[in-house]
Amino acid sequence: MLYSGKSPADKRADLRAALATGSLLRFPGAFNPLSARLIERKGFDGVYISGAVLAADLGLPDIGLTTLTEVAGRARQIARMTDLPALVDADTGFGEPMNVARTVQELEDAGLAGLHIEDQVNPKRCGHLDGKQVVDEQTALQRIRAAVDARRDPNFLVMARTDIRAVDGLEAAIDRAKALVDAGADAIFPEAMTTLEEFAAVRAAVDVPLLANMTEFGKSELFTVQQLADVGMNLVIWPVSLLRLAMGAAVRGLDELNENGSLTGKLGDMQHRSALYDLIDYEGYNRFDSSVFDFTL
Repeated sequence: MLYSGKSPADKRADLRAALATGSLLRFPGAFNPLSARLIERKGFDGVYISGAVLAADLGLPDIGLTTLTEVAGRARQIARMTDLPALVDADTGFGEPMNVARTVQELEDAGLAGLHIEDQVNPKRCGHLDGKQVVDEQTALQRIRAAVDARRDPNFLVMARTDIRAVDGLEAAIDRAKALVDAGADAIFPEAMTTLEEFAAVRAAVDVPLLANMTEFGKSELFTVQQLADVGMNLVIWPVSLLRLAMGAAVRGLDELNENGSLTGKLGDMQHRSALYDLIDYEGYNRFDSSVFDFTL
């Protein structure tokens, strides 16, 4: 009932232990707290919180318009709804190195298990769009050093995302990944890899966990979990997939209303009320009410 009974510290320890196994962890993107609970119910390993989704939820493009306060607030709502560890997209850290340090502590306090910070120029762009720009290596390393120095829980995962593949090519991405690891990054997110061979090349270059982004309509082919495991990936995210599925269903539902004036034909596509009540543990709230208000007048 209400929120997760597992502490953020325990979730962070769970994530570290799972990564230490070397197996591939599956983190679908949650677009709200209820979808995070569904991800847990379906047996996944963790929850991903996408900056693109948080922006889209506000009706905004993913170009750095969201604030730390908005991201931390929504991430807290999502992370506390599940026993799974939640990894959040912290864009470029919301400012200079001191801002990055504050970002880490705010997201620690929000109950996240970890974050990733990227090396794009601010304002950033979606990682699978053309026209990205990246900062120089020293600036990228300063962001990661600030993040690592600021964390208070050593299990809080500081992941470095590099977007340089789309700007300067694979060898530049490998060189930057190595430098980011030397700066203290616990894990690397090589964005917009185009082939399994590129993922494998990054895997051969660094010995920290690696994340693969399987976003639809992007630069990467949609590889399977097994394909990614075979080249040594340790986490895979589907950042916007659930939002896209939900919005696609919403479009079709509204079209049905326009065309037929009723949603009778869409009932089979809907989550039933009983399934929703089960997911939110409606009965648990009823039991709590009964145990507290057990008097008669």
